[in-house]
This record gives sequence, structure tokens and C-alpha cells, in this order.
Amino acid sequence: MSRAVRERHDGPYEAAVVPSIAPLTPSLPSDVVALDAEAAAEIARFDADVGSDLVPFETVMLRSESASSSMIENLTSGARAIVLAEMGSREKRNATLVVGNVAAMRAAIRMADDLDEEAILAMHRALLQDSEPGIAGRWREQQVWIGGDAYGPRGAEFVPPHHEHVPSLMADLVAFGRRTDLPVLTQAALAHAQFETIHPFPDGNGRTGRALVHALLRRHRLTRSVTVPVSAGLLTDTGGYFAALMAYRAGDPAPIVQRFATASFLAIANARRLVDDLHAIRERWGAAIRTRRGATAWRVTDLLLRQPLVDAATIARELGVASGNAPRTVAPLVEAGILVESTGHSRNRVWQAPEVLSALDSFAARAGRRSLD
Repeated sequence: MSRAVRERHDGPYEAAVVPSIAPLTPSLPSDVVALDAEAAAEIARFDADVGSDLVPFETVMLRSESASSSMIENLTSGARAIVLAEMGSREKRNATLVVGNVAAMRAAIRMADDLDEEAILAMHRALLQDSEPGIAGRWREQQVWIGGDAYGPRGAEFVPPHHEHVPSLMADLVAFGRRTDLPVLTQAALAHAQFETIHPFPDGNGRTGRALVHALLRRHRLTRSVTVPVSAGLLTDTGGYFAALMAYRAGDPAPIVQRFATASFLAIANARRLVDDLHAIRERWGAAIRTRRGATAWRVTDLLLRQPLVDAATIARELGVASGNAPRTVAPLVEAGILVESTGHSRNRVWQAPEVLSALDSFAARAGRRSLD
């Protein structure tokens, strides 16, 4: 490095000294408490509505939340690339990273009832085991910082605690998450802010920290059936989200609780629109298909709402038909314009449902705007 850079980073730096929160009860303004309660009720309503729907939307919601959480870290990818990555393609790096986030979200929900330090390490491992296996599922063992430059922490926006404090701080965070005397959405927002303040990993903290939110919502039964895409709401104002995290680090918990409550309303409005779009697509398909009711092609349409790209192996696995029969199975859907063969090859063909992919991309585009129309 140059002498100027060396001089700028010479000498001591100050890292955060993060307080324990397990025994603390936050003091919040009454309007924030009311907003949080209203948002929690809306989350529960959405979970009940979508969870009881005849269409299995859990996969759609989980994938949408994972993509939105990744977009906060500037990891953007279209719906088609993400689904292809889920099918095994490694052509698009960002899509592969989003699929890692899907795995982290699934791990968070699966281990919600046994949420401890090992569960959080498992979330991180699921997130990064394919892209950064050297650090996946391990607490950091070096100083990290946010902002500034790559040479050192002096001049950074925030310097998390020294790595020797990470294990005890994470144990304290787990104890806070296990409490049953706090409003659930408030608890999840504050646990997330504390997690991001500890910054326990060299990379992947934001995505793992947002997966932790869903583990807590599921653990305390605010959600039971679907993953509410809260990150899609946070995306509408990432500047406000990061400012709320900085306010928390300065000792004010209200902004992050308010931000999560507001984000929940925005996310649910966006998600309900996606659900409506998918229902409308399914109705149009029903009018377009020219084959008898009960034929396997009708079962494929249900699959396409959550898996808008399919190949012979997918159809065989999901519907229990021989893979060699896949072209004949999807032929009525191709004829109706519901499916389009996307490879142009006679072998290893992949069919896609353009309307579903467009609806998913529209959801992502709305999430990236400051206001939802």
C-alpha cells in the first residue's frame, strides 16, 4: 500500500462494545407499539389466508423472500435464472447465491423450534457452503468492519466487536430469542438488529440475519404456513433500513421496530398482489387447455405456479410419471401457449411458463421501488 494509506490506517481503532440484551425489555413509543401490533396481526392474517389456499404458495413466498433479501445485498437475479439454479444450473453466479439463501431460509424454518447457536451456524452453512465453503458455518476469527476501505477499520461507518466476544454475544442473543414475554415482531426486529451489530460472520451476515427473523416468527407461531416476504418491504427503503440499524447501535430501538412493521405492510401488499396474479393466470390456463379434466397436464399447471420451469426429470419426480412421457404430458400446455420450450434442443429440453416468470419478476420490481402502486 502507499505511504498515505499506511499512515491513514496506522495506530489503534475503536470497535463496538455491544451490550447483552437477554434480560432487557425495550421501551418504545406508544405509536410504535401500536404499529407493531397492527403489523403482527396483518402477518398472521396473511399467513392464514395463503396457508389455507388450494395453491401451495409456500415455495413461491420462500423463494421471493430469499431473492428480496439477496437484493438488499445487491445480488440481483431474474426469476428464470433462480429457478434454473435450483434445477442445478451454475451459469449465473447471483442466481446460485440466491439459491443458497433459499437453503438458509429453509434451514431457519426447519430449526425454528430448536433455535440455538448451532442452528444459526447451520443457516450460515446452508447459505455459503457452495460459494464460500472456507467460512461457511463458522464464527469469524478476525476483525471486520462496514464501510471505509479494504485496508483497515479506521474511517469505517461501523466496526463490530472484536471476534473474541462473538460466542458469548451470540449465546446472549439466543437467550433473548427464546423469551416468550415480548411482542413477536418487536422481538424479531431487535434480534435482527443485535445480530447485525455483532456481525458474527466474515460474510453473509445480512442474509443470515434476515433468515433469523423468519426462524423467530415461526418459533413463536406468528407464522405457521408461509414465509412472509418481509425483505421485499425492506427493499422499498434500504437507506431507511440501514439508518435504523445505526440508530439501534446508538441506543434507540424504536426505528428498527418501526421499519420492520412498515416493511411488513408493504411486503404483504406486494405478496397479495402476486397471489392474485397467479390465481388469474391459473384461471386463464383453465379456459385455454383443451384436454379432459383429470389428465396429467392439469396437474402440471398446479406444479408450474411454484416451479415455472420444468424438465422431464422434474415432471417425473413431482408427478410420478415416466420421464420419457414428459413431452406428451406437456403437449396440451404447449399447444395452449402456457408452456414454451426454451432450449431449442431435441434432448434435455426445458419448458417454461412465461406468465408465471413475468409475475415473479414484477413482484421483484415492485419490491425495489420506494412505494408500491
